Amino acid sequence: MRFAFIIILANLFGVGIAYPNYSSKPSTTLRLIATRSRVPNIQGATGTPCAGNTPNDRSAWCAYSIDTDYENVIPDTGVTREYWFEVKEVTISPDGFMPPRLAMTINGTLPGPPLVADWGDWVVVHVTNHLYQAMNGSTIHWHGIRQNYTNPNDGVPSITQCPIAPGSTMTYKWRAGQYGSSWYHSHIGLQAWEGVYGAIIINGPATANYDVDKGALFLGDWTHETVDQLHQDVQLRGPAKKLSNGLINGKNVYGNGTNTTGSPFHMKVEKGKSYRLRLVNPSIDTHWKFTIDNHIMTVIAMDLVPIKPFTTNVISLGMGQRYDVIITANQESVAESFWMRAIPADKCSQNEMADNIRGIVCYGNTPKQPRTQSYTFTDVNVCEDELLTNLVPHVPKNVDLPVSPVWDKNVTVSNTRNAENFFRWRFNSTSMNVSWENPTLMQVYHNELGFSNSSGVIELPFKDKWVYLFIQNTGVTHPIHLHGHDFSILAQGQPGRGTPQWDGSIITENPPRRDTAVLAGNGWLLIAFKTNNPGAWLMHCHIGWHVDEGLALQFIERQDEIRDLVDYTPFNENCAAWDTYVKSQNIVQEDSGV
Repeated sequence: MRFAFIIILANLFGVGIAYPNYSSKPSTTLRLIATRSRVPNIQGATGTPCAGNTPNDRSAWCAYSIDTDYENVIPDTGVTREYWFEVKEVTISPDGFMPPRLAMTINGTLPGPPLVADWGDWVVVHVTNHLYQAMNGSTIHWHGIRQNYTNPNDGVPSITQCPIAPGSTMTYKWRAGQYGSSWYHSHIGLQAWEGVYGAIIINGPATANYDVDKGALFLGDWTHETVDQLHQDVQLRGPAKKLSNGLINGKNVYGNGTNTTGSPFHMKVEKGKSYRLRLVNPSIDTHWKFTIDNHIMTVIAMDLVPIKPFTTNVISLGMGQRYDVIITANQESVAESFWMRAIPADKCSQNEMADNIRGIVCYGNTPKQPRTQSYTFTDVNVCEDELLTNLVPHVPKNVDLPVSPVWDKNVTVSNTRNAENFFRWRFNSTSMNVSWENPTLMQVYHNELGFSNSSGVIELPFKDKWVYLFIQNTGVTHPIHLHGHDFSILAQGQPGRGTPQWDGSIITENPPRRDTAVLAGNGWLLIAFKTNNPGAWLMHCHIGWHVDEGLALQFIERQDEIRDLVDYTPFNENCAAWDTYVKSQNIVQEDSGV
């Protein structure tokens, strides 16, 4: 039985060719293959900027520019960047709390090593699983990377691959067809929120000038128990209890007054210079408001889409989202040090350290304790996206509509309890439950197409069509992430925020495009994307508990073309290794499978 879901298809006028995108930052795990490398001045990186890309003109990029349509044009750099990742367990205390706890990481650090590539590079990553103590399989998903015609590299267990067994290695390969800021993370169980994540940085042009690229700035939540320990309670009671802390680039203090442990993140700046910060929210269950005292941010990109710059003193980040911002160090007459603040939006995010998740921006060589005051905000506690009117893509793309759209056919979010009385989330009355050892791509290979209802399958057999989804929500906010595509946001809202219900108005002229958008509590989200990328693509809530509890579905797009995308020799070898490990260790799957 196939998954019941409402989609509307319309003819697409003209075919756009899209490409995958990936990024990386040079580290000891990097090897460059071929002769050319152009890496702009990200601090800690090596190399020189692409021709023409200078602090006075960040819009240029060799023979291309910020005006180039990156969905149809991709530079041929002749470069492959190769990395080696080890998923391993470590004992850490990023906020100094004792005793430290067991975590999972890439190469032993939190966050893991950044991946940096130039627009157009190929990226090869060898991932070895060393989770012997936890006896966990693992995968790595390249969040926001569209994987055009490279669907088997998307890194989703039960969908595009079997888990990587402890002691085994899997190689991922994809092309950096877009540019901007993203992140990679495990996509099995709750591993991402145990610490298996890091930055993806794809160098390219920008919509505003800046002097120095500071790289990724992660705003993550943290627990003093493992998230797997907390999950049992979440499954039984629904909402999670207050989380212990928040981290900025893997650091913070814990406690209040003089009774504190740990140390805050420091960022050094030089007066008069401008700095690009790549904000990333890797949290399991925290929607952030980010601000730097006395400084204005110029926002130049959302997720992996360059936008027309706008200025603000606070930016709102849902789980899985990214924003690129520029700040200018022009406040030296006010103070030598300033607080940067990650503030949980308390209508959907509870944290013990809500008032003290901070880093320090320091003018000079010696960081001093700031005495600056926060801006006064309205709606700091509200869990919502930035205004759609501010999020204008620089490369314009319009959305065509069907002649007679039927918007009353809705996709609904709901929850229930299963036979064990555990909490489960659902799209249209279906909670996803798929099998690690029998991924969708294997079923396609064997032509086993009688998908169960719990597989959450929506088939999209047609090439170059528009797909429209109108999603309605319960009282809980959900950040919705789509793999394999950027989607256009045609409408978004919630009761009490302008209108009590959707009034039917939509944006079709160059609407915001991104891969993760906030579906507000009791609100609505109307999105559209094109069937221009064959594969099996997951769509899910990016709250860790919720995807683990089934709030996901999958699109099988242009199924007839999928088999030709898969090299089934390494695919089947990986699944055979996992099957052997499962049988030897009596592994039992207890979650949604994704």
